[in-house]
Amino acid sequence: MPGRYFHALLKALMKVPLSLPAGFFANIKSDFPAAMVVFFVAVPLCLGIALASGAPLFSGIIAGVVGGIVVGSISNSSLGVSGPAAGLTVIVLSSIQQLGAFEIFLVAVVLAGLFQIVLGLLQAGIIGYYFPTSVIKGMLTAIGIIIILKQIPHAFGYDADYEGDMSFVQADGENTFSELLNMFGYITPGAVVVTVLSMAILFLWETNLSKRFPIFRLIQGPLVAILVGVAYQLVTKAYFPLWSLEEKHLVSVPVASSLSGFFSNFSFPAFGSILNPDVWVVAITLAVVASVETLLSVEATDKLDPYKRTTNTNRELVAQGSGNLVSGLIGGLPVTQVIIRSSANIQSGGKTKLSTILHGFMLLICVVAIPTILNLIPLAVLAAILFSVGYKLAKPATFKKMYELGWSQFLPFMATIAGVVFTDLLKGIGIGMVVAVIIILRNSYKNSHFLHKESDANGNRIKMTLAEEVIFLNKGSIARELSQIAPGTEVTIDMSKSVTIDHDVMELIKEFKEGAKSKNITVEVIGRNGKAPGKPELKMELELQRN
Repeated sequence: MPGRYFHALLKALMKVPLSLPAGFFANIKSDFPAAMVVFFVAVPLCLGIALASGAPLFSGIIAGVVGGIVVGSISNSSLGVSGPAAGLTVIVLSSIQQLGAFEIFLVAVVLAGLFQIVLGLLQAGIIGYYFPTSVIKGMLTAIGIIIILKQIPHAFGYDADYEGDMSFVQADGENTFSELLNMFGYITPGAVVVTVLSMAILFLWETNLSKRFPIFRLIQGPLVAILVGVAYQLVTKAYFPLWSLEEKHLVSVPVASSLSGFFSNFSFPAFGSILNPDVWVVAITLAVVASVETLLSVEATDKLDPYKRTTNTNRELVAQGSGNLVSGLIGGLPVTQVIIRSSANIQSGGKTKLSTILHGFMLLICVVAIPTILNLIPLAVLAAILFSVGYKLAKPATFKKMYELGWSQFLPFMATIAGVVFTDLLKGIGIGMVVAVIIILRNSYKNSHFLHKESDANGNRIKMTLAEEVIFLNKGSIARELSQIAPGTEVTIDMSKSVTIDHDVMELIKEFKEGAKSKNITVEVIGRNGKAPGKPELKMELELQRN
């Protein structure tokens, strides 16, 4: 029954008409090498996240394939790459345990996909535009720092923590820094040699060869490093076994003995449990968290895009929802757009979403055709590649640039970095947002938001002209300005240029006018010249204009 269901789904997908835009393959010379780098980075991440989630290993590969092909085809994000996300591992692990079976969890993934499609159709993607640039840049820099810190143990051959773990507190009870200390007791000489060789190749390729010789631009340095790593493993295993790497230091893709064995790796949702309320709670949780992570990643990826293209965030939610719908139907983990793979795509020279789609096809083909070759890739090579990605995200020049922009930008930037590094992505973003909002409130208090303030030579007559839009955040600064008016002053408050004045501000002006008589302050209020406020505001405005 599951086999027939799977084949029917494949036939249905094959009947969907695909219309590729003109020039879709125009940048294949750039997109194909980038896709290969993303593919090699994605393989261990997909497997590591599945392992940490308590799900079948192959479910991570399925999510990677769906994220590349399905989401990549529907999304208009030029460089974003989707797949299983480390930020969902805790939710997935606890949900599988709570629901009692992976097949029941898949029902929640399908429902989460439907919820995301609805969110996209309701234009909920606009939420992504409300994250300040300082917070997004802080998130990118923090991820670069985390990538470097998390890959150092893998570079030295200590692979206790799974690939893709981004949280400070790890599932094994360790944390990012304690793992660095533990590493010194498990250094593997072969891994160190591979790391040094790989970093030398990457450095030489980027700083010298690719700039001096055009032929070296056709083949990416990371691909050469991977091939050298595989060659190292083959040679040392045959001739120098003491220097070869054990399986635990290599990529570990499930190997099927036959095509039927390959299809047996797919799982299918147990739709009989669809009425279980716990399934719906998990589905809503997945939809919300996956959507927020995706919107954050979209905003960050667009900032890294050298061509400064803008992603339609509503369409992105529909694409992600479609991806989760398909992934859940065939046994995959939930997907989001993910910044590590997206960054690797950008820094490897990807230009269009063709690189994203190609990496999905590479995942599908290679896990079917050459899993044993993939299992020869040392994790130390991938650590060297990710060092390069991390450094480009967290360059010292970024800190200098943000500092030069002033404290209002630098403080949220640094708060976000600290929050993401020492907690996780969503909590870190929350910390950065809190700091940014506090600075906005402080600046709002300092700035009166009057367009103009006039007074005569003696200060006995003052005219205050309110801005076009005055909101409740301006209440504190306006109150401060009014409190500084000396007794015996004639005050004119001109609201004629204002389109919107918050009720709280109107009430503040009313209270000031009522108390002005006791201070011998004369107050005149000029209304908004026929602009149509709501009835309560109109009533209050008319009261203010009365003598």
